Amino acid sequence: MPENKYDDPVFFKKYSQMDRSRQGLDGAGEWETLKALLPDFKGKRLLDLGCGYGWHCIYAMEQGASSATGIDISEKMLAVAREKTRWENVTYARMPIEAIEFAQNSFDIVLSSLALHYVPSFDTVAKRVRPCLKQGGSFVFSVEHPIFTAEGSQDWVYDDRGQIAHFPVDNYFYEGERRANFLGETVTKYHKTLTTYLDGLLNNGFELTRIVEPKPPASMMDRPGMKDEMRRPMMLIVSARRRD
Repeated sequence: MPENKYDDPVFFKKYSQMDRSRQGLDGAGEWETLKALLPDFKGKRLLDLGCGYGWHCIYAMEQGASSATGIDISEKMLAVAREKTRWENVTYARMPIEAIEFAQNSFDIVLSSLALHYVPSFDTVAKRVRPCLKQGGSFVFSVEHPIFTAEGSQDWVYDDRGQIAHFPVDNYFYEGERRANFLGETVTKYHKTLTTYLDGLLNNGFELTRIVEPKPPASMMDRPGMKDEMRRPMMLIVSARRRD
């Protein structure tokens, strides 16, 4: 099983206090952008890779999905997801994203929110998603932006007065493991270039439909530090479709 920081009691407690944990999708700054890229869920079968608290599975069912399957490596995350979900045709399972193996054409939509930067190989993910997605089905995912993951620390560079000077971008083309500081804890993530994500889709039987670098919504601009998020992209959202 890959590194599972989210089952660490200290880290999980800190994560549970974030806005996106307490407020659900409305507390996620990128939700408005992601929501606009999602297909119609009515009558559709969803697979959520790295489902966390199950917010997207719940949203899909509220929009009329016929079923939803959420996978995650964190048992603590899955326990919360099961507690919050009231539909019998929603299934949660513990497994790594890179190990999924579902029957062909099992799903109409595959979704992943801020999870694939924890997986070493995007090519492996694309190869495993395609068979279980029906022809013409949608694969939509958000990840930390390659500019955000490149240098590794994921923190600003500060001047002598303690003010933000700039954001570091270095070693961009050296893909692989990074040790990032997240919620005051050291977390292993995997930097990938923009080429790796986009060509990884094109070379594995997908066509691109949308690519968006989400900005903080106007409704959140008064929150501490949010205006600084306009200085560099933090996230990347990609929408793709399985080619025949």
